[in-house]
Amino acid sequence: MGADPAWPEGHDRIVLETVDSTLNEAQRRFAGGINRPTWILALAQTAARGRRGRPWSMPPGNFAATLILPTTERPDRIALRSFTTSLALFDACVGATGRTEGLALKWPNDVLLNGGKLAGILLETLQSGGRTAGAAIGIGVNLASAPEVSEVEERALRPVALTGMGASPPPEDFLELLAQAFDRYETQFRHYGFAPIRTAWLDRAAHLGEVITARTGMSETTGRFETIDETGQLVLSTDGSRRTIAAADIYF
Repeated sequence: MGADPAWPEGHDRIVLETVDSTLNEAQRRFAGGINRPTWILALAQTAARGRRGRPWSMPPGNFAATLILPTTERPDRIALRSFTTSLALFDACVGATGRTEGLALKWPNDVLLNGGKLAGILLETLQSGGRTAGAAIGIGVNLASAPEVSEVEERALRPVALTGMGASPPPEDFLELLAQAFDRYETQFRHYGFAPIRTAWLDRAAHLGEVITARTGMSETTGRFETIDETGQLVLSTDGSRRTIAAADIYF
């Protein structure tokens, strides 16, 4: 059988009926010797998780996958894959719906639709011999339906689904769109660095130029969303100064 023309060359895929978490499965598979980019798609998860260990709700028909990306790059460079993945998700949604209206990217790793949360990304490093040897990029997308508001944390954006754009592709079809888009941005990133990725991300950024709040632990910083810098950090203008923030939860 010939190669699938809709699948990026040099990438593998594993499709599972159910798993505890595609991120957990990625850790296990990587320890077993995976040495090239591999997508793990699960049609159901029993213990999915989001940022800071928060649970991730996955109604039937939604998308859950993790990309194993072998790399020995520095952790700060690996972290920039949040932006390449966000852009790939944006393009996959456009490919599935034929529309861009209402789509935007929320720093550092969410995709929004009409102001609600459509998709999230969780990036974890993979270790081998006590050293960083890769990244596991977990991705969840509300394709068919959105979780109930009661299932997300207080102050979180309301969940929305891609059906709001008139489309609900099967997870396997969405994976092909996403894998192709990610390969394009990954190739650009490797050849030209973060600068063009940063420009493309800012072109799609939610609430750029507006006042937002960044919350880290028990502290909050409110200011105008000025940009992201050359390392992907958030830059806020507040009280006549510029504040650079490496990690935070963002509220509009």
